[in-house]
Amino acid sequence: MTRTITALFDTVDAANRAARDVAERIGGIRGTIYHARSTEHDQALAIPAEDKAVLDENIRRGGAVFYAHVPDDKFDAVATALGHAGAADFGEKEAAWRREGWTTPSATGAAGTAHTASIATAHRDRNTAATEERVPLAEEQIAVGKREVNHGHVRVRSYVVETPVEERITLRDEHVDVERRPADRSVQPSEDAFRDRVIEVAETDEEAVVSKDVRVREEVVIRKDVEERVETVHDTVRRTEVEVERDTDRPAARTAAGGAKGGTLGSHRPDDTSTNPPGTAASRATDSALGTNISGAHPEHENPDGTPGNPPGTMASRAADKALGTNISGANPNSRKE
Repeated sequence: MTRTITALFDTVDAANRAARDVAERIGGIRGTIYHARSTEHDQALAIPAEDKAVLDENIRRGGAVFYAHVPDDKFDAVATALGHAGAADFGEKEAAWRREGWTTPSATGAAGTAHTASIATAHRDRNTAATEERVPLAEEQIAVGKREVNHGHVRVRSYVVETPVEERITLRDEHVDVERRPADRSVQPSEDAFRDRVIEVAETDEEAVVSKDVRVREEVVIRKDVEERVETVHDTVRRTEVEVERDTDRPAARTAAGGAKGGTLGSHRPDDTSTNPPGTAASRATDSALGTNISGAHPEHENPDGTPGNPPGTMASRAADKALGTNISGANPNSRKE
């Protein structure tokens, strides 16, 4: 099944860009652009008359119309793409023009009426020629799926903290001292007193050498625990039912209703009275409870205790008055009152 989609754009370039965008994003969709230089849009656009008047006015004002036949499964995607491309809203456009004084041209309305009439005639001719009509009985079926919903994040960040530390260490420094001592002795034969000599003595210092050993003191473990739960989804589904009524059934119903007069056939009210009895259901219920005949449907209640028809009070209160000589019911004004 396909559906038609129509979109308004303020300029022809915007409509052409929207058509290219739809063709690139959604395969198999090729829209037609109608504008002021197009003369065939009156016959090509199969839309209602009131919408056609808005489209014609948009084209007259320099705009353009995107028109395409779209499969049902791609309709929402095409509508979303046209909205992102800058398609204007029908209602807002029409309301703005009407505030400026624009009215629907009568010629357009007449053309729309004729177009609608021709469509209605075509439907009527098709229905006359058809030998059967099909009434689809649809029924909804519920399908419950699952989707993931993000309900928050847990962020763990590690960072470096520098802490000053100090250690004490003993270091050694060497120094060479040169000292002259006065002497007065004879040169020994083993001593070469008149030989050139160079004596070098190294001076050394100790300095601190720092080395670091990295040790893992603790670990942070990040994991996700998954729990499953059962959730009951409550919803409603619809279905289409059909009721068949034949014209031949109606006289039979009237005969059955009228048969109540003869006492052989008849329907009854919820208070077990025959069809169309005197009074109302409320007055008949009052008569049944109080033993009166306010409704006129209980003549047997009029004089069961020898009192005139429909007397004051109830049968129980009149019986009490008769036994006690009182006038609780109001039907015995000559009796004493207590």
